[in-house]
Amino acid sequence: MSSTNFHTVTSPDHFQQLLSADLKRVSLVNFWAKWAEPCKQMNEVVAELAKKHPELLVLQVEAEEQEDISESFQVEAVPSIILLRGHTLLGRVGGVDAKNVTTLVDQHLGKTPPAQPNGQAEKREETEKELLARMHRIMKQSPVVLFMKGEPEKPRCGFSRKAVDLLREQKVTFTHFDILEDEAVRQGLKKLNDWPTYPQFIVNGEFVGGLDVVTEMASSGEFKEVCATA
Repeated sequence: MSSTNFHTVTSPDHFQQLLSADLKRVSLVNFWAKWAEPCKQMNEVVAELAKKHPELLVLQVEAEEQEDISESFQVEAVPSIILLRGHTLLGRVGGVDAKNVTTLVDQHLGKTPPAQPNGQAEKREETEKELLARMHRIMKQSPVVLFMKGEPEKPRCGFSRKAVDLLREQKVTFTHFDILEDEAVRQGLKKLNDWPTYPQFIVNGEFVGGLDVVTEMASSGEFKEVCATA
C-alpha cells in the first residue's frame, strides 16, 4: 500500500520511531497473523480506514514476528486493534469488529460524538456460586471440551491453533468454548483449574492440562487412552 500514513512495522525501534514522530497524532495499531483467517477481513477494514483518514497513522504489526511489541500491549489474540495518541492508550478492540473500530477511530479523530448510554437496565452480576456452576456445565457439555481463543476454524492465537490441530490429528471429537467471548469464564477457569493460560483441555468434565502437557501426553499415547474413557 503506497499511502504515507500506512506502515508495516519491522522492529520495536521502527515502531517507536513512527509513534514518536508526532505525539499528538492518533495511531491505529493492527496486530495480526498470516495464519488467522479473521485477520484477513480486519486487514481490509484497516486499509480502508487508512485511505479514508490520511491524518490517522496506521501501523501493521505481525504479532508473532514482533513479540516484544505484542507483549508490551498485552496482545494475547489476533486480530487486535489498539488506538493510541502518542503513547497514550485510547482504546482497544478484539476480533472481527469493523463497526467498533470505525466508531473508535471516528470518535478520537473528532468526527463523531462519544456514544451515549442506551438507557437499558444494568445486567445483574453473576455470583461466584452461579459462575462456578456454569463453568462446570460448560466443562461437561461433551466428553472432550477445548477452552480456546477463537473458534476451531478461526483460532485467534497460535497456541489455540496448535491445540485444534492436535485434537484433529488424534481424531478426537470435541466441542469448544471461546474464552475471549466471556471474561468471567476466562478468569474463573484459571482459578478453578489452577492453570493460568489457554488453551485448556477438559476430558470427562475434568481438567487434563494445557497445550504443553497434552502434547507430551499425545506423544506417549496417554492422551488417547484418557480420551478413550470418554
